[in-house]
Amino acid sequence: MNAPRPEVAQNTWDFLIAPMIAPTGFREYDARWRFPDQINLPGITALGLGLGTQMHRRGIRPLIAVGNDYRDYSLSVKQALILGLVQAGIEVRDIGTALSPMAYFSQFHLDAPAVAMVTASHNPNGWTGVKMGFERPLTHGPDEMAELRDIVLGGAGEGRPGGSWQFEPGVREAYLDDLAGDFRMTRKLRVVCATGNGTASAFAPELLERIGVEVVPLHTELDYTFPNYNPNPEALEMLHDMGRAVRESGADLALGFDGDGDRCGVVDDEGEEIFADKVGVIMARDLARLYPGSTFVADVKSTGLFASDPELKAHGAKADYWKTGHSHMKRRVHELGALAGFEKSGHYFLAAPIGRGYDCGMRVAVELCKLLDRNPDRSMSDLRRALPRTWATPTMSPHCPDTEKYDVLSRLVERLVALHAQGGSLGGQPIADVVTVNGARVMLGNGAWGLVRASSNTPNLVVVCESPESEAEMRAIFQDLDAVIRTEPLVGAYDQTI
Repeated sequence: MNAPRPEVAQNTWDFLIAPMIAPTGFREYDARWRFPDQINLPGITALGLGLGTQMHRRGIRPLIAVGNDYRDYSLSVKQALILGLVQAGIEVRDIGTALSPMAYFSQFHLDAPAVAMVTASHNPNGWTGVKMGFERPLTHGPDEMAELRDIVLGGAGEGRPGGSWQFEPGVREAYLDDLAGDFRMTRKLRVVCATGNGTASAFAPELLERIGVEVVPLHTELDYTFPNYNPNPEALEMLHDMGRAVRESGADLALGFDGDGDRCGVVDDEGEEIFADKVGVIMARDLARLYPGSTFVADVKSTGLFASDPELKAHGAKADYWKTGHSHMKRRVHELGALAGFEKSGHYFLAAPIGRGYDCGMRVAVELCKLLDRNPDRSMSDLRRALPRTWATPTMSPHCPDTEKYDVLSRLVERLVALHAQGGSLGGQPIADVVTVNGARVMLGNGAWGLVRASSNTPNLVVVCESPESEAEMRAIFQDLDAVIRTEPLVGAYDQTI
């Protein structure tokens, strides 16, 4: 094929026939572009041809499961992707409109060696992308994405005979059956189910009702215009709305899901938002009692409690901090044979015997209901208060151009490493170490920390801080870390702050 071009003017002849792909859309562990500003439909077809070519080069059996999320343009994007895959000689099993974890499930259900899910995940409308993988339950990481990028942008996609398309009915029903199993609640549980009008609206309420939960629906009507807010349970706007719904309904908790259903956010019975890493500690405590000596992986944005919590230590649990990103985390859980992985953004990776190792917000919802069923005398707020107290910022994302953010981050890491070498401090606490596995996680003498890394999905940096001492110290750590970040003029305003 001809090499795609980085820019083709819209509303021109070329835009309808020439593949246009912005190189920045190939990210660490999936592909995302503004559509159609950064990629057009011929570009999506070129991506499908490149993905099929990558399968052949790697000796992957030429069969792939493909799905799409519920956005008004995702079906056309999927069809363009399928066209390229068929051109590459791939047999396509189309599972229809789906959640990302339903697509991952379909690899097992259909015995498909590969998967491609058309979704912009939690990004606002105007974005599109593809999450893809070959070795279930894993998805593409940096090496696979770099190889795919080079094939596509180099025009190296190869057409082959033998491609076909087939629709696979019944995958949604099989997915829900797999999630619910034979579990039914033995205690009464009222749950606010918040889907932000996204794809999870077609799954989560039905699933919760099937396991015996009383559902209080919150924006569970499918509407791809997202009339209330973008479905993102890490965003305070959605979390605050979930808290309001809990207080008004007297629910036991709220569960919120992002645009493609692979993340889950939690608000307790008092309307308090529990960041996903703290929910992870609550789940890890429960799982460590059931499976003593387990290993839990946490991403570098997550609370230090996975390593310091006395109850986890008492059950022999081991903590491993790793790179942020669903592909990085899935791979690490798989490599270590960990029981679960937890990411502050709301991705949970529950491995055997609980799950299959991929991130699934629906699975997390079911497992949280099981946890509460095993603890009939405790509320979600009881479980929250039982954790050692820490004060943490939300995940904050100052703007930084995609083409510059990694160079900016590299300079910031150098400054923070140098600050450590000079005996420096953040928030009045001496720097004990700087972990550079994914950006810079600056570890302080009392267990507090501050993180700066580059977002893999959007033109942003990511900043998180936590203190085991006080909110005032947490704010002071942020102010000092932000002062270092502000030495870079390309870093813009925060999307939210403390």
